[in-house]
Amino acid sequence: MPTISERGKQMPASPIRKLVPFAETAKRNGIKVYHLNIGQPDIKTPEVALAALARYDEKVIEYSHSAGNESYRKGLANYYKSIGVDVDFSDILITCGGSEAISFGLLSCMNPDDEIIIPEPFYTNYNAFSVAAGVRVTPITSRIENGFALPPIKDFEKVITPKTKAIMICNPNNPTGYLYSREELEQLAEIVKKYDLFLFADEVYREFCYDGLKHFSVTQLPGLEQNVVLMDSVSKRYSACGVRIGAMISKNKEIISTALKLAQARLSPPSLGQVIGEAALQTPPEYFKEVYNEYIARRNFVIESLNKIKGVFAPMPKGAFYSIVRLPIDDSDKFCQWLLEGFEYKKQTVMLAPATGFYSSQNLGKDEVRLAYVLKIEDLKAAVECLSEALKVYPGRTV
Repeated sequence: MPTISERGKQMPASPIRKLVPFAETAKRNGIKVYHLNIGQPDIKTPEVALAALARYDEKVIEYSHSAGNESYRKGLANYYKSIGVDVDFSDILITCGGSEAISFGLLSCMNPDDEIIIPEPFYTNYNAFSVAAGVRVTPITSRIENGFALPPIKDFEKVITPKTKAIMICNPNNPTGYLYSREELEQLAEIVKKYDLFLFADEVYREFCYDGLKHFSVTQLPGLEQNVVLMDSVSKRYSACGVRIGAMISKNKEIISTALKLAQARLSPPSLGQVIGEAALQTPPEYFKEVYNEYIARRNFVIESLNKIKGVFAPMPKGAFYSIVRLPIDDSDKFCQWLLEGFEYKKQTVMLAPATGFYSSQNLGKDEVRLAYVLKIEDLKAAVECLSEALKVYPGRTV
């Protein structure tokens, strides 16, 4: 019998989605499952975006330009300029979600066996896309004790080898909710310049920065115009995850022209998705203000409630809508599966993502889970109550 590829064997299963069959079984058994495992907000997609789809009356849904519709790219360039990111529409390539932007970035800039440094815990698909590209991930561990701040720059320098080609960050961070400061990014820029590395930056959560803190884009770092590759998406900004529209941005023309060849091979990004994405650029400021206030309320409730549970430690996120939380448990993979298979409280349970899948280093995250506060507070209250009751009876409790 033919065997599958080594690349296929090495691809990690998603810690966010791998427990779905257990959740489906629980639901079939009449258990309500609160999904805190995935960043799927219940926030409404902007009306202006939905209205554009309703008005769509083309008789043929055609391919777009492989780089994306020019009108959309010009609209995006204006959006970036409005937040202090000076790019031309020709610096932008529209992708099938932020995921394809990450994949295109790796494939355009890195060779098989090249190394990329990523602070962990990190978005699990960075591992998957690196495996697919034949790229080796070198993790630098951040710590829950200081809210997952950027590790010391000397830690980065210690692991740089002749094979090191890039550094990847997510800001604000998924899965930790940490917001890197301008000062932290300037320190990172010095390493990038010193070793002439690429700097990949996933900034899809830039609108969600809390407590008066402001987002600073790596594209605003002077002297890195040829090094920076920005990844973006409409999924979280406009609560439109299923639209599958993202963007890869770089002022390095060679990167864009190389990525365009990959884009031509997949023909075009989704045409209807671009209609929605372009219309979403007209979303009124009131929408973001309302969403911002809602996430602040959800964050404050969840973090304060979790920290009242004995043995739980939840650092306060500065951005996005995630938190890595330490629980008094022996094994987060076993615990998250047990929540769906072996526990229910008032015919309810909660679905979390084991943090082990967000680390590249072995044996880290075994007492941590990622939680996404993407549900209304009424549901979050029920979910936290379920988690509190579960921890009282979990057989592998450690405290």
